[in-house]
Amino acid sequence: MALVVQKYGGTSVGTVERIQAVAQRVKRTVDAGNSVVVVVSAMGKTTDGLVKLANDISSNPSRREMDMLLSTGEQVSIALLSMALHEINQPAVSMTGAQVGIVTEAEHTRARILRIETDRLKAHLDQGSVVVVAGFQGISSSNALEITTLGRGGSDTSAVALAAALKADYCEIYTDVPGILTTDPRIVPEAQLMSEITSDEMLELASLGAKVLHPRAVEIARNFGVPLVVRSSWTDDPGTWVISHMPAPRSLEGLELTRAVDAVEFDTDQAKVSLLRVPDRPGVAARLFGEIASQDLNVDLIIQSIHEGNTNDIAFTVTKDSLNQAEAVSNAIIPALCGGVATSDAEVMVDSQIAKVSIAGAGMIGRPGVAAKMFSTLAAAGVNIQMISTSEVKVSCAIDAVDCDRAIAALCDAFEVNSSPVDQEAEVRALRAESKGQKLENLSRDVSSGVPLASSSLPPVRGIALDLKQARLAIRHVPDQPGMAAKIFQLLADHNVSVDMIIQSQRCRVVNGATTRDIAFTVAQMDAEAARQVLEQASPELGCGEIVVNAAIAKVSIVGAGMVTQPGVAAKMFAALAQHQINIQMIATSEIKISCLVAEDDGARAVQIIHAAFDLAGDRKIQVPA
Repeated sequence: MALVVQKYGGTSVGTVERIQAVAQRVKRTVDAGNSVVVVVSAMGKTTDGLVKLANDISSNPSRREMDMLLSTGEQVSIALLSMALHEINQPAVSMTGAQVGIVTEAEHTRARILRIETDRLKAHLDQGSVVVVAGFQGISSSNALEITTLGRGGSDTSAVALAAALKADYCEIYTDVPGILTTDPRIVPEAQLMSEITSDEMLELASLGAKVLHPRAVEIARNFGVPLVVRSSWTDDPGTWVISHMPAPRSLEGLELTRAVDAVEFDTDQAKVSLLRVPDRPGVAARLFGEIASQDLNVDLIIQSIHEGNTNDIAFTVTKDSLNQAEAVSNAIIPALCGGVATSDAEVMVDSQIAKVSIAGAGMIGRPGVAAKMFSTLAAAGVNIQMISTSEVKVSCAIDAVDCDRAIAALCDAFEVNSSPVDQEAEVRALRAESKGQKLENLSRDVSSGVPLASSSLPPVRGIALDLKQARLAIRHVPDQPGMAAKIFQLLADHNVSVDMIIQSQRCRVVNGATTRDIAFTVAQMDAEAARQVLEQASPELGCGEIVVNAAIAKVSIVGAGMVTQPGVAAKMFAALAQHQINIQMIATSEIKISCLVAEDDGARAVQIIHAAFDLAGDRKIQVPA
């Protein structure tokens, strides 16, 4: 007999008929010999309606009262589903987050789970009842016993956290699509269903705008080794499995307050090539990296920063033995990039004496201050940062090679972790080999056929995400000295502003006798104005120039663990955009992700173009229920 946690989203329980259908599915799972915990969201658009009511009453409603209000939506769902189960002779009991023992920090509207006290829940399971749990909510650990909510996507988080606490055999997330698709089917109806995806890939996609799973839920699954599958509420299709390494045992106390950083990684076999003052127009990045790919050169970090005027800088890293070839290609293509006219403005700079140091860990998602802590640690060690690249599970910095050992030691001490050399390819191989050995016993055919075996080779791109809710801030003329990035991002962290992409320009400019660089980054649109005000107030102390905000942007990202071993992936993405005259404003990469900022109006079209370029379409159109 297996212990199964199932979660049903708002559309799955949006009507009486749908609630009855869910009850039938739950009963089939029980009849197959399983114990079942069900987590449900509020019905349909209930939460949106409650938010509107609150806003009709107050322009700035109390966060405590919002938690009190919004927690009622899930209580309606659990009561109705329990009634529906009783009607088909399935014993069931509904329980709020507090009743089921979900204890959180005392932070309204965005609380994190500290622990789950499972005794009461287990007692009901032992009696043969299905336990129907209100997702999205818990109760604070303070004496006040306040009702708290977990923030957007909280029901996913509730379900996976319960699965971790109960050591469930697996957790099913039921939604309105057949599983995890290559992109949003509302943008590309022919989006293809994936049978499996790694947890790192899913973390990236979820945090980059994919809506099918919340990043916090994936983080918990990754950290505690919860077998996780996303399936359709409307069919018995097998869905998509999210596969992870089997983690080292860890305490369930402080469940969502686990260590933000798991490791410090380093790579000393890196060299940097910078193209300065190249034209800012469609096709430049495509042509450059197309030529690089034609030479079978594998590129690691790619950064395109933002500048005044009509030029940009593009920097990338390669292995040291590829530097001469990459430099030759870059020098040869400069005239073509500049319209066929030799120019004294554009130039190529190389640096063979760099190293890449990174902090890695799923726990850094949504936690302001992790990147700032890395930057301040490097500054305190006297290490200047040359390049910055961020992802959802990693922050990487290019530094002088002579500083590498000192940087590693300082970061390991600051984050209390060990260091290891980067070998992304070996990591991917290990994960896929591990997934082949995973077995889930005692699962009935109508529930699941088990974790699918991983294929021996992956396509370079697994999924494409679009985020239309970001704004870009550019800080001009930041003094080029150790500690400046630390000051800037610690300041934002102190004001609870989470930063996504971070780009530090390669071009230096002398202002009032001091060498400066520009720093650009993205934040959620709702945080943009607050970030601007904070930085403008601190500008005299920081010694930087103006702060420029642009909210009319879209972030388009491709994700895939397979791209680490396949040259030309970036070139293909850039070429597809260039062919349709979509200009790239910024570029940032990690080992498994490439993100581009484009104009907001080009966002959806860019997704469609890139999806077609990588031939990700399936053989049928996905219909998303209303």
